[in-house]
Amino acid sequence: MKSPVARSAPSASAQKASVSRTPVVVLGATGCVGRGVVEAALKAGRPVIAVARDKSGLQCLKSHHAKADLSVVAGSISSDADGERLAKALAKLGRPIGGVIAAVSGSASRGRLLDHPAAYLRQRLDEDLLPHLAAARHLLPLLAQGNRGGTYVLIGGPGAEQPWAGYGHRSIATAALRMLARVLHEEARSIGVRVQLLSIDSPVSTELNREHACPQWPSAIAVGQRALALVEPHNTPTAAQAVVRFADVTPATSANVDSVDADSITSQDITSEVTDESAGQAQAGVESATDITQDPEALLPSRCLQDARTLLRNLLSSGTAPSATGASDTAETNNNNPPFSNQERSKP
Repeated sequence: MKSPVARSAPSASAQKASVSRTPVVVLGATGCVGRGVVEAALKAGRPVIAVARDKSGLQCLKSHHAKADLSVVAGSISSDADGERLAKALAKLGRPIGGVIAAVSGSASRGRLLDHPAAYLRQRLDEDLLPHLAAARHLLPLLAQGNRGGTYVLIGGPGAEQPWAGYGHRSIATAALRMLARVLHEEARSIGVRVQLLSIDSPVSTELNREHACPQWPSAIAVGQRALALVEPHNTPTAAQAVVRFADVTPATSANVDSVDADSITSQDITSEVTDESAGQAQAGVESATDITQDPEALLPSRCLQDARTLLRNLLSSGTAPSATGASDTAETNNNNPPFSNQERSKP
């Protein structure tokens, strides 16, 4: 006769395998970060239900992963009514949901908060914060069905702890999203669902900003790997935390999936020039150790060097402060490279 321990071990293993095969819902799947999340999940062998407003973008995503277990649902989470409709559409698929990853964001416009009326901040919160609450209210109950212990992951950007110059409204919205995650984390315990926010302290390198991106910015697929690691059904040191920093998450192990061909992605997809982050970090370490003394320009990306040269040139010419022309050139460079255009917008 087998011991109780011998009988319980296969049962626990079977339960974990069952959970790992349940689809993960990706909100904002056609955005730059959303596509990275989809790619990471499919490469790890996880079924995906991609949700976005952009129907043509969803079909493009589907065609790039024709052999993968990828379902697409056109929908929005801009309002409470949208969240309810989306929950009904997901329920009609008849597939248990094992996790939700929300990769949606609002406008990437920049400017001083003091230069806009109070209604501007209200509009930003309507686009950047409230859609997350609308989605969570209706999708958390779906995660709770079947007592599978699903995880709802919010992706937060920089500026929550220190204001980001020129993006004060985003800093406020990001800080509010962090508090929303803490509140939902506590309230969702009663239904057996874990809510966590993956905190990213820098912009994300995407195909839209890669030309001017700093080397330390994480790639969209690296963000997807960390978000997926929070969804996976295993105990980790960060499992009980409402807010988890990007650096504190071990990336989900990616499996070789024949149905996923990262090399076939076009310039509209985040994987066309994205390499494995761990290899990139190792290579960066070697280069910095051997080249930093030989080439001072290796310390900064070309955009930062250009701004520094402009500043020094103006200081030398005037003897006091940068000229108006130099300041204008720097501002124009920064305006052409908004660091927050990473995720699908929550409203048109």
